[in-house]
Amino acid sequence: MADNSGIEWTDATWNPVTGCTKVTRGCDHCYAERFAERWRGVKGHPYEYGFDLRLWESRLDQPERWRRPRMIFVNSMGDLFHKDIPRVFIDKVFGQMEAVDRHTYQVLTKRSVRLRDYLKARYADHPGPPHIWCGVSVEDDTVRTRIDHLRMAPVAIRFLSLEPLLGPLTKLDLEGISWVIVGGESGPHARQLESEWVLQIRDQCADADVPFFFKQWGGRTPKAGGRQLEGVEYNNMPKHLLKSHGILSVAS
Repeated sequence: MADNSGIEWTDATWNPVTGCTKVTRGCDHCYAERFAERWRGVKGHPYEYGFDLRLWESRLDQPERWRRPRMIFVNSMGDLFHKDIPRVFIDKVFGQMEAVDRHTYQVLTKRSVRLRDYLKARYADHPGPPHIWCGVSVEDDTVRTRIDHLRMAPVAIRFLSLEPLLGPLTKLDLEGISWVIVGGESGPHARQLESEWVLQIRDQCADADVPFFFKQWGGRTPKAGGRQLEGVEYNNMPKHLLKSHGILSVAS
């Protein structure tokens, strides 16, 4: 758990799951894996087992300890919908999010089919609670179907994380999407983010009246390239949703 997160679009992180496995090329240079593997073998460290998948029952009640409402990124160091995570554990995470509803939760996955199926089973024919936002990561055109799976899920707020963006995404169908984040890759092997790709997405968001958030250009470090796009920082979020839930600390 980390308060005052360095991630620009959230306040805090909560990791009831850590560790993951790669699914597509967006995972190739995973920042979470790189961080976790530094500590493999260090006795008593939370990442003593590196980036191996671990479930943390002891962390399930962590959101209760924060009294002030926060925007919480769920599983910044893993993927809640990994195939090896038992459904009963996912139920516990969602149960906690539903119960501690003073916070807004951001659940992000690359396993869009499991996300869709889980939400359909949990919420049936009505949208999930508006304080639980669900999103998918889309790095290039080969995984565009994740957006379709997300759109099928009965969730009130859907968002896209187009990071690390590794190719153009033209003719995006943004129907039913509440928010779009774009960012470049960071780390020692960061792949180049082209400005044309970002501008195309920004303009599509403007045409669809969907808030657009530009997180970073990336580079060797996350902040190496800055955050300005044509001289402007784009920090747009679904403000009316934040304000209605009492969360005002995230960039607006």
